[in-house]
Amino acid sequence: MAAALAIVDDEGLDALSLRALAQRLGSGTATLYRHFEGRSELLAEVADRVLGEVRVDADAVAEGWEDACRELARALFRVLCRHRNAAPLLAQRIPLGPHAMVQRERALALLLERGFSRELAVGAYTTISRHVLGYAMQLGGSTAPDRDREAAEVSAQIDSLDGRRFPATATVADLMPVPIETEFEFGLDLIIEGLAVLRGREETA
Repeated sequence: MAAALAIVDDEGLDALSLRALAQRLGSGTATLYRHFEGRSELLAEVADRVLGEVRVDADAVAEGWEDACRELARALFRVLCRHRNAAPLLAQRIPLGPHAMVQRERALALLLERGFSRELAVGAYTTISRHVLGYAMQLGGSTAPDRDREAAEVSAQIDSLDGRRFPATATVADLMPVPIETEFEFGLDLIIEGLAVLRGREETA
């Protein structure tokens, strides 16, 4: 799977096929069909390979549920930042490979053990996961220099706006655009604070 993931990293998701993988490995396509029924199965394997790279800080996960959720989200985001072209794989279908099952089990167990109801645990897990995927997909195949250049262009355009026509935008112009990493953390904080409110309601119901 390392070779398949390398194709995704280097050339994008659309470039991955059994034929392309066979060429990368220097083997015949027929050989790969002994291991994969088709491209769909290959993509599922790549998605699980990506999830297998997720490493969490054990000390952070052992703390309160808020810090644990943040660490789980950040750990996945770090991996998807390394494999920016792979994020759509995790969004297109629910991952069910062995690594995906381990990651899901760990997150749900963490929430259930800390007093979340079954419904709130599932809602928290899926919402945080979608939050991570959404921001990872925005990164796409862009590099840090690309994002810096785009941010500079957006900033220059905002600064040139007519403050009389767009007074609210002019008021916050020096804060825009917000770096995607900052947006990610802000959204994660909002989700966790909202979950704290919902969890408190459950405890007093």
